[in-house]
Amino acid sequence: MSAERDSAVGEQGSDGGRKTAGAARTAAAGTGASASAAKKAAPSKKAAARKPAAAKKAAAEKTPGATKPAANKTPAKKASAAKKAPPAKKASSAPLKKAPAPRKQVVAPKKATASVPAAPAKTVAAHPQGESRTALVRRARRINRELAEVYPYAHPELDFENPFQLVVATVLSAQTTDLRVNQTTPALFAKYPTPEDLAAANPEEVEEILRPTGFFRAKTKSVIGLSKALVEQFGGEVPGRLEDLVKLPGVGRKTAFVVLGNAFGRPGITVDTHFQRLVRRWKWTDETDPDKIEAGVGALFPKSDWTDLSHHVIWHGRRICHARKPACGACPIAPLCPAYGEGETDPEKAKKLLKYEKAGQPGQRLKPPQAYLDAGGRAAPPLGAG
Repeated sequence: MSAERDSAVGEQGSDGGRKTAGAARTAAAGTGASASAAKKAAPSKKAAARKPAAAKKAAAEKTPGATKPAANKTPAKKASAAKKAPPAKKASSAPLKKAPAPRKQVVAPKKATASVPAAPAKTVAAHPQGESRTALVRRARRINRELAEVYPYAHPELDFENPFQLVVATVLSAQTTDLRVNQTTPALFAKYPTPEDLAAANPEEVEEILRPTGFFRAKTKSVIGLSKALVEQFGGEVPGRLEDLVKLPGVGRKTAFVVLGNAFGRPGITVDTHFQRLVRRWKWTDETDPDKIEAGVGALFPKSDWTDLSHHVIWHGRRICHARKPACGACPIAPLCPAYGEGETDPEKAKKLLKYEKAGQPGQRLKPPQAYLDAGGRAAPPLGAG
């Protein structure tokens, strides 16, 4: 019984065991299948996990990517604004650099428009620097023609009756006015009418007569010395040659040309202080040496014009174009003058600066030519007459 049970049990156990083993196998297989399925499912889960991660990355790339460029847009704008800023500065600084140009253009015309109408404005604008030789000659000769119309009666402003009186008066005119010389020489020539008389004169007596002219001791020595030279070397006659005249005591080229041009009718340029000042103002020459001025100006004109040119320039310098206060507003050659504006440009104020006959005042000669009197000039009063 026991054995049968045991077998039965065995059988049952074996059946049951088979069944149980099959079930186990089935279960094992199921388990394996489920494990493999789990394994297969695991990757799907990873893939599923990857998909959200990829989706998240894609979303992150889209969303943060959209925000990052948005964040970068502000610096880009700033950078672009910074790049655009320098042109704005240049544009704003450009007008400041251009501002001085109109100022210069405004200043130049003021000198001309202050007194004389449009013509002097052109003179101020067109400075003769770089002026051609031909243009200089034309301008210089035009100035002389204009002055000839203004001073048709121009003449030597020293009283004289012969070459001897003229050479003595010219020597005395150094460092003084022609008027003072004209007021002094009547007494001198009344007492010493000839070179022989003056050569034998007492120096102290001559000094007393010449005292009003200034530097009377040096001038006394010169006029007595030149009188002796005329007597000893030229027979008491004034020579008519430049090389002879400059050998006389106190006689230089200026004095010699005054004598040659006005006593002998031989052309010459008189380079006195007025002549030197004006020809430099007019840019005829930049020289300061009288001999070089004479040569430079003489080359601009025909030789036949030299004597009258000297009178025109000197007369203009004494009456209008003064050394300290030129009357620019009353100047007839203002449109031709490069120095226009150095003096008074207001016409009414400029008129008050005019001298001699231009201002209705007496001239420098006690005995002027009739042409001067006919033109409205007045004779100067004698010494002591006020």
